[in-house]
Amino acid sequence: MAELNELLRTGAMRLQEVFRELLRENARTIEPLHYLTKNLPFPTIPQETSSRLRTVNIHVAASAAQTDVGEVPTVVTYAEIRGDYLRDSLRNLAAASVSTARKTSPDTIYKQGTNGIGTYATGLEGICVAEYGNICPIFPREDWGRVCIQTCRSSLNEFARTLLELNTHIKNHMITDCYLAFEIIETVSNLARRLESQVGELKQPVLEALFPIRETAKASLPKLLEDTKNKTGSLLSLPPDASAVPVTTETMIKLQSLSAYLSPLASIMTSIGDGGWSTSSPAGSTTSLPSSKSFDVGADGRKLFANYATDMLETLVHTLDTKSRAMMKSRSAAGVFMGNNIAIIDRMIRSSELAPLLGELEAKIDGLRKKSNALYLEAWKEPSAFLLDVQYTNRGSNRVSGGGVDSVAIVKSLSSKDKDAIKEKFKNFNLSFDELIQKHKSYRMEKEVKMHLGREVQRTIEPLYNRFWERYHEIDKGKGKYVKYDKRQMASELASLAMM
Repeated sequence: MAELNELLRTGAMRLQEVFRELLRENARTIEPLHYLTKNLPFPTIPQETSSRLRTVNIHVAASAAQTDVGEVPTVVTYAEIRGDYLRDSLRNLAAASVSTARKTSPDTIYKQGTNGIGTYATGLEGICVAEYGNICPIFPREDWGRVCIQTCRSSLNEFARTLLELNTHIKNHMITDCYLAFEIIETVSNLARRLESQVGELKQPVLEALFPIRETAKASLPKLLEDTKNKTGSLLSLPPDASAVPVTTETMIKLQSLSAYLSPLASIMTSIGDGGWSTSSPAGSTTSLPSSKSFDVGADGRKLFANYATDMLETLVHTLDTKSRAMMKSRSAAGVFMGNNIAIIDRMIRSSELAPLLGELEAKIDGLRKKSNALYLEAWKEPSAFLLDVQYTNRGSNRVSGGGVDSVAIVKSLSSKDKDAIKEKFKNFNLSFDELIQKHKSYRMEKEVKMHLGREVQRTIEPLYNRFWERYHEIDKGKGKYVKYDKRQMASELASLAMM
């Protein structure tokens, strides 16, 4: 019996060497990118070799069962050799994911799809699914999951380390690169879902590797709000030409960038709760891993994002409004300044994926626009006041046939004191009007702001001036001493206010 047992051990060891050599023949490192770019299936162990490996495994497993050695040696050998093959083949994709996160300009906001994590995840999926296909013909069904986990463990560990490196990078560049965190969450979560239907045992380790990134993504939401508040609050001066400040465009770019990641964003926002982004330690923060329902973006996900965007924009607009009233030289300039910033907000919503998400903000934006317009138009009350006069209905008709106004008759009927008052009104109007025209043209306005304010001024001034001119333009008998503008000249001057 001793000799027989020795023969069995010797035979089993030699079979293990055969098993090892057969595996090594098919374990040359590959370049996954070659197969991904050409849409080729990942290479697998030839059927003939698989058949021989299965035969060897059956004998070694039987021998191991008799000697009670614990784990079947061929399983250990397979996991070691094929595990190294998988890890080494994926190493370039891992390195590319880290290198593509680095930027030449630290202030550049991350652009969707520029990191290599998507390619890495696809490569990991392809090569692991192919490996599962190798395992099934060689080992008994009850061992498939266990062998797969052991074989893929080093590759999954490498994947987790890569995500940790990316997480460190994101933390160091939170404001500009937090969008990468949401991209990783979406990419890796989709990978986990696909693996669940193909190699279910790999789903959990993939999701566990994602956990640090999820925590960073949670922390980024209040950080983005805080950054907007700090940048607007730290403005020491506002543009003298009332143009919009860069922080407005930057804030809208933040929201546009976030809108590209609605699925992971909804998952994160759901986990911290509506309004939980307002604090540095989000309320409702949980350490649980996401479920498949976490990534369904329905009405709730869109509503949460709309609430978050509203909080950010209200922070921006309120701070800018407070500063403009305190720091601008006139209420008119403050109105133009706020109008410019509101126009940029509105335009960047309408021209992006934010439009269907932030439809409820339209009424608020319209209200802010009306408020800024009213602030600007306050200055035009002064020249308007000079165009108001008192008419006496008991002085007879001052109209000529055809319904026109007889300015000669009206002026003739005035007393010397009234004539002097009309002359003074024209004179004061001209001074006030010309000053406001110059101020208007000195402001730097967004196209839609200039058009709208120009039309509002025209709608306010032109009817009043035309009526006043028709009644009293004969006060200086066409010399232009008091009546600087006729109706045509006034219309032209007012129309120019709306032109770029």
